[in-house]
Amino acid sequence: MRGDLPLAEARIALALEYSPRFTEAWVNLGLIELERANFQRARRALTKARDLNPDLPAPHHALGLVAEREGRSGEAEGHYRAALKVDPGFAPARVNLARLLFDRGALEDAREQFLRLTQVAPDLADGWAGLCESLLRLQRIDDADDVLGDAIARFGRTPRLVVMDARLLLQRSAFSDAEERLEPLTDDPNRAQAAEALAWLAIARLGEGDSVGAVAAARRALAIDPGLDVARFALRAVQATETPSAR
Repeated sequence: MRGDLPLAEARIALALEYSPRFTEAWVNLGLIELERANFQRARRALTKARDLNPDLPAPHHALGLVAEREGRSGEAEGHYRAALKVDPGFAPARVNLARLLFDRGALEDAREQFLRLTQVAPDLADGWAGLCESLLRLQRIDDADDVLGDAIARFGRTPRLVVMDARLLLQRSAFSDAEERLEPLTDDPNRAQAAEALAWLAIARLGEGDSVGAVAAARRALAIDPGLDVARFALRAVQATETPSAR
């Protein structure tokens, strides 16, 4: 990918030589600099694009990407909102705004943004999954179940949606059913997906009283992704129930 950047930059430079007010070229130049982690240059090119044509959503959105990479999520949120003010149907900005809201715990606002995303981009799985996740975190289990059913009907039983199904079963204390959903995913070639399935499998086994199985699943998950909070929670829960002699 990075090997293609010099050629892309050369072509963009030529386009700008022909037409210095070619907004899309300035956006693409900014994205190239972002790929290189040249944030100051990226911001300069994207600000130029925005100033040339503030009625395009792409420069606003790309400025949000730069702000995020620099760790300024509040500023990024503002840029994503500016992109959506220009074009409410610009799905990339809607995805990123919803994700930022969700990550900072503004769950109701995130739910609203994911709901709108399902309307402007109904074929984008991120909207349905994010909406379901937001409803789940808000403890609106029946609503989450309805959204999940719509998502499965639209996209099939993808691993991401199967994990969501298992989590809804866990909310209803249907531990063995959740375990049945999760087991086939634990050897998924997508290691991140396998780790998530293992982490929730640990929770399902905890619910069934299988502390040994829970620890095994949690440790497998953490071997793939040491930062998985769900797996860490499962281990702490087992340790909290052990007697001193059992330890």
